[in-house]
Amino acid sequence: MEQAVFDDRGSRIRWTEMSGEEPARVYLHGLGSISSVYHAHVAARSELVGRRSLFVDLPGHGISDRPEHFGYTLEENADALAVAMDQAGVTGAELVAHSMGGAVAIVLAHRRSDLVSRLVLTEANLDAFPPPTAGSSSIAAYGEDEFVERRYARVLDAVGPLWAATMRLADPRALHRSAVGLRRGSEPVMRTILEDLEVDRVYLQGEHSGELPGRKGLEAAGVRVLTVPGAGHNVMFDNPDAFVAAVAGLG
Repeated sequence: MEQAVFDDRGSRIRWTEMSGEEPARVYLHGLGSISSVYHAHVAARSELVGRRSLFVDLPGHGISDRPEHFGYTLEENADALAVAMDQAGVTGAELVAHSMGGAVAIVLAHRRSDLVSRLVLTEANLDAFPPPTAGSSSIAAYGEDEFVERRYARVLDAVGPLWAATMRLADPRALHRSAVGLRRGSEPVMRTILEDLEVDRVYLQGEHSGELPGRKGLEAAGVRVLTVPGAGHNVMFDNPDAFVAAVAGLG
């Protein structure tokens, strides 16, 4: 396990790593998740093995610290991730990022272009104020103290056993602030940043999630949008073959 201090109070962001060739792949999780749980099983596949791989847990999640003073905005998360990558000596990486992690990856590419050479985004959040059915919106609908003191346990019961297995390891206050920051979005908003980036960009949309809003605009900007058959939000679990092919550039 590796770690790096990301603020002036000694808070640490942590990751696990597999050695291999550069450029590295940096895997990022979604809201209330853990990178290794969602991505280690695919990184070990023959099509992807042999590349240096970092499984980073964003602040407040997994094995990383959960400072109460931290804001957990997309920009702050991206800056913490940049500290981890700098500490690891990673530049020009491929970021393989899911959901909220995809939004963080987009913001990082905007703020630190030297760190990113390619984005593989799985149902990444692209717009501010997503619909009420989105996980971030349902969490952010509560005030912070109300969520921490009364709603967190109910949300764990409501999200189902798969998501709850990792969400219960996230700090409740960090989880709420992350959801609020994700709902607020970045400036410029993530979609605009993604369309303007010049790196290779792939966006995976699960078939069961429906048509991706604004798909034609993304494709016109050079983003390769792939609809993954038989998959919902968690493409890496629902159709790992297609996920691996996309990451490897084979699909």
